[in-house]
Amino acid sequence: MKEKIYRQLFALLAFASVLFLVGISITLFVEGLPVFMEVGVFDFLFGKLWYPTSDPPDFGILPLIMATVWVTGGALVIGIVLGVGSAIYIHEMAGRTQRAILKPTVEILAAIPSIVYGFFGMVLVAPFLQRLLDIPVGLCAFTGSLVLGIMTVPTICSISEDALSYVPHSFREASLAVGANRWQTLTQVVIPAAGSGISTAIILGMSRAVGETMTVLMVCGGAAMVPTSFFQPVRPMTAAIAAEMGEAVVGGLHFHALFAIGLILFFITLLFNVVAEMVSRRFRLKLGLAG
Repeated sequence: MKEKIYRQLFALLAFASVLFLVGISITLFVEGLPVFMEVGVFDFLFGKLWYPTSDPPDFGILPLIMATVWVTGGALVIGIVLGVGSAIYIHEMAGRTQRAILKPTVEILAAIPSIVYGFFGMVLVAPFLQRLLDIPVGLCAFTGSLVLGIMTVPTICSISEDALSYVPHSFREASLAVGANRWQTLTQVVIPAAGSGISTAIILGMSRAVGETMTVLMVCGGAAMVPTSFFQPVRPMTAAIAAEMGEAVVGGLHFHALFAIGLILFFITLLFNVVAEMVSRRFRLKLGLAG
C-alpha cells in the first residue's frame, strides 16, 4: 500500500514538472506572438533599432541578439579553458589532498548567487579592466564575458570531471602498455573517450551563460546597439527583459515584445538542452553505459 502511494506521489510530481513546462510555453506563445503580427518576424529579428518607448517605437532585437552572442561566445572561451582544464587537472593530475580541496572549492562557485557575481564585476572587475586596458568604460561585453565565463566554470568542470571518471581504467592501462606516456594517454585516449561528455558540459555551460540575467544586467553596460568591439557597452536579451519589464504597459506592444524575446530565449535554451541530451546519450552508448 505504501509503495503504491509513493509511486503515485512521485508520478504526480513528475507530471507537475511537465505541467509547469507546458504552462510556461503557452504563456510565452500567447503573450509573445502579437508582436510578430504587428511588427513582422523579419523586422523584429533583424531590425537594428531597439527604441520601444520612442514615437513611433522601434522593435528590432538584432542588437540584443548580437550582444548575447558576443557575451556568450566570450564566456564560453573562458569557461572551456578554465572548466575543462580544471577538470583534467583535478581528475588526472592532482594528488589526493589537492583534489579534496579543489573539487569542493570549484563546486562552491555554483552556490554563489548571480547578483554577487554582478556586484563583484561592477565594483572590482570593471574599474580594474578600465584602468588596465585604458578603455572608455569598464562595463562592456568583455567584462560580461569574463564574469559569465567564471560562472560557467563549476558546470563545465563538474560534468567534465564526471565524464573523465566514466572512462574505463582499462583504456589507460592499454595505452600505457603499448608504450604511450602519461601525456599521450591523456590527450589521445582519455580526452577523446570522454569527448562527448565534455561536449555536453560545454553545451550546458553555454546554456547557463545564455540564460543568465542579473550579472549581464549589471556589468555589460546596457547599451542597445550592435556591437563592433568587445569593449563596447551592450545589452543582452535577458538584460533587456529584466530592465524593461517593470516599465512596459501590461498588454502593450512593448510588453508583448519582451515576452517575444523570452520566447526566443526559451527556444535557444531548449535547443541547447536537446543537443546536450543527444550528445550525452551518444557518450553513454559509446562506453556501453546505456541501459
